[in-house]
Amino acid sequence: MTMTYSLIRARAPLRLGFGGGGTDVSPYCDEYGGVILNAAIAKFAHVTMARRDDGRLRLEATDIGQSWEGEATPQLEIDGKLSLLKGVYNRMVRDFNGGQPLSLTITTHADAPAGSGLGTSSSVVVALTEAFRFWLNAPLGSYELAHLAYEIERVDLGLAGGRQDQYSAAFGGINFMEFYENDRVLINPLRVPEKIVQELEACLVTYFTGASRESANIIMEQSSRMTTKDSKSLDALHQLKQDAYEMKGALLRGEIEEMAVILGHSWEQKKRTAASVATADINRIYEAAVNAGAIGGKVSGAGGGGFMMFLIDPTRREHLMSVLRAQGGHASTCSICHHGVSSWRIR
Repeated sequence: MTMTYSLIRARAPLRLGFGGGGTDVSPYCDEYGGVILNAAIAKFAHVTMARRDDGRLRLEATDIGQSWEGEATPQLEIDGKLSLLKGVYNRMVRDFNGGQPLSLTITTHADAPAGSGLGTSSSVVVALTEAFRFWLNAPLGSYELAHLAYEIERVDLGLAGGRQDQYSAAFGGINFMEFYENDRVLINPLRVPEKIVQELEACLVTYFTGASRESANIIMEQSSRMTTKDSKSLDALHQLKQDAYEMKGALLRGEIEEMAVILGHSWEQKKRTAASVATADINRIYEAAVNAGAIGGKVSGAGGGGFMMFLIDPTRREHLMSVLRAQGGHASTCSICHHGVSSWRIR
């Protein structure tokens, strides 16, 4: 049953993937178990949901300049335009509103573009799912909401990808995640002392290459290599998994320099999982960062473009950022977000 709201908002954090990226993708995680070390960051996917009284539905993604308006029906056609918004609407109306349409204006935007490697699309889906959960008073905890968002994106919409993004957006903070067959997931929030979090933030630089990419293609190549038991790719994924464990230990001990070294090692392994993970531009930027003092780094997400991250001695961070800006992209600092998805009523 819907509540008597006329305007609500929701937001979900984006994330940086430090360790284990790719091991949360089937069929690897189903057969071997995947692990991920990631952190939610202070960049968000935003949703505003407003009641209408005219029996119509309007969907708008202001950051990509797309909109759709029509009669509010129980199910919307998935035609490639605003698929994330339509997919969440369809599932929430079906499962939590008795199949009855909702007359709403739903507006979304994100602080980073889709394809940036920060889990933007999944954070949009999580924020949308949370907005509907709030609006419909649906009985969903963090695990259930994240799993539902995963099903909408990966099953209902058929978008290839891993499992970490939805859970990071739902839970927030720094997490060590475990993924197993039959969609079994265990989220371990890491109790990292605040002084270590502050040191991590002081050492961290993110760099947007200016080139977003279609992660699904990279993930499909990785999955195909797994299916055929490509030994090079499989060995790399095993090493990425081991690196995630070692990186978690280094982080909890406050050994950020050791964490950075493992980060760089993981990047070398990640490049072995699919041919399109690293481009000539990415390799050039990475080399420039290392020459400027970066201890280690990697591309966040599947690879191919988007955001890169580096760890460096804080006294050399400004120099690194200057060198990176000279490469033509946008370099910035980054803060950890300790809270997951949230929603609130305006009126």
